[in-house]
Amino acid sequence: MVLAASFLASLLLLAAAKPMDKRAMAVHESRTEPARGFFKSSVAPAEKELTLRIALKPNDIAGLETALYQVSDPASDLYGQHLTPEEVAAFVKPTDDSLAAVSEWLSENGISSKPVTPAGDMLQITIPVSQANELLSAEFSVFMHVETGSTSIRTLEYSIPASLQPHIDFFHPTLSFTRPLSSIPKFAAIRPQPAKTPAITPDATPVSDAVPASCATAVTPACLQSFYNIPTTPATQTSNKLGVSGFILVFDFQQWANSLDLKQFLTSLRPDISSSTTFTLQTLDGGVNTQTRSQAGVEANLDVQYTIGVATGVPVTFISVGENGSDGLDGFLDIITTLINESAATRPSVLTTSYGFDESDLTRSVANTLCNAYMQLGALGTSLIFSSGDGGVSGSQSQTCTNFIPTLPSDCPFVTSVGSVGGITEVGSSFSSGGFSNYFGIPSYQSADVASYISAIGTTNNGKYNKTGRGFPDVAVQGESFEIAWDAQFGLVDGTSCSAPSFASIISLLNDQLVAAGKPVLGFLNPFLYSATGRAAFNDITSGTNPGCSTNGFSARAGWDPITGLGTPNFTKLKAAVGL
Repeated sequence: MVLAASFLASLLLLAAAKPMDKRAMAVHESRTEPARGFFKSSVAPAEKELTLRIALKPNDIAGLETALYQVSDPASDLYGQHLTPEEVAAFVKPTDDSLAAVSEWLSENGISSKPVTPAGDMLQITIPVSQANELLSAEFSVFMHVETGSTSIRTLEYSIPASLQPHIDFFHPTLSFTRPLSSIPKFAAIRPQPAKTPAITPDATPVSDAVPASCATAVTPACLQSFYNIPTTPATQTSNKLGVSGFILVFDFQQWANSLDLKQFLTSLRPDISSSTTFTLQTLDGGVNTQTRSQAGVEANLDVQYTIGVATGVPVTFISVGENGSDGLDGFLDIITTLINESAATRPSVLTTSYGFDESDLTRSVANTLCNAYMQLGALGTSLIFSSGDGGVSGSQSQTCTNFIPTLPSDCPFVTSVGSVGGITEVGSSFSSGGFSNYFGIPSYQSADVASYISAIGTTNNGKYNKTGRGFPDVAVQGESFEIAWDAQFGLVDGTSCSAPSFASIISLLNDQLVAAGKPVLGFLNPFLYSATGRAAFNDITSGTNPGCSTNGFSARAGWDPITGLGTPNFTKLKAAVGL
């Protein structure tokens, strides 16, 4: 036994000196070139430390998907019986064999790791570039984003021991190139004085055929109440919370939500509720929310103003994600991991996010892991709402392209994607991103809708999109000329960034009434939305196109379409559809 121990110690010393000599390596992931908009600028400094995450294969992700649909489908006997964190973790944790095999390999190379997810399905290591190159038979380089000048260290190929391929999904960040967050709304105009649009009083009963004429030029909370029959009666259930994702740096804009701008917004456009109404702040990855008024973010102000200003009385939490994360996804995974790890008492029932990527920015494996994280949070009872993007069929923002570009996370099957419409007679907005995923297949809840749409358009756009991919968006809401307060002024913004928080507010108000009636919150929405009862609560939008890639894009038509989804909501009908 002493000899065996000595021999093992010698092996470990050799492994630390030349870690790659003892195992047969196999290429695990590769790409031929960096993502669009990036170029290789230099070799990465050998001494630069890299924080890498290792995604281990979950033991039963298919079982979690089955469980999610069981608790989310109104036709199921388990509808509304959301899972516990322990039940979710049991599906996604790696097997003991996987954990042991990967831990042994890291130990051989003198590397320590720590779990960064509640189920332990993702490990994190920190090593210098020189060791990462040797460990993964890689060549890490510095890549620059042309538009912003931001840099990141990535590789175009890496290998792992062939014996570990059954246990490891991927290393990250390696091949994914996340551009600076791009779903920032377009600031259309600044007016020096606030608009005097009359607000709807709490006793009013708005109807969709009585939309004020002023809503054709400036959309306010009162307009949304009229368009969609949204009540103004304050929510009563403090356990029902609405989360707003905030990511600090978007190009050169700090995304901070300003309380004084919110007060000015409420005073002018929701005078029926207290102007002191505000939001709770939650931070992670070094997030902050400075209150210097001139530094407020357009996106952050928009999101908090149209959640607090529409979801009357629902407690709103602004979740500020900083730049200190190491998920390689601008905090997109970190925020979900944080919420999965929270108690049911503090976790939001709805989370709205007005940011995203082009699908091709991320590798398929990373996209799958992010989408699976949304599945976990959805199984716990949180409705995940994402803006679909502002580039029509050309992606998250308008750009030159040949084939249509889907957007992430909007096209993940386990989130609800929201597109935009405009006008009093609603028409699909030309910027409203929509289409079909190249990564995710058609989910069962929309299979008939996708088949019907593709059949109806025939050969139009053939070869430019994936006919077997998940279609998005799922629904639409007004998204043009939203009036917001920003730096003590009022201005107008356009974008699906307007639509997502507005739809999230509607779902939050439904949840408030469900909780008050002793019923569970809605959780993952799509099986309900696409059911016969759910779709009947939406106004079908049949006009509009979302051009891009030198085409007219897709056209809105009767039924679901990849620009306006199932259409725009009617709160009164939705309330009946959920059994209230």
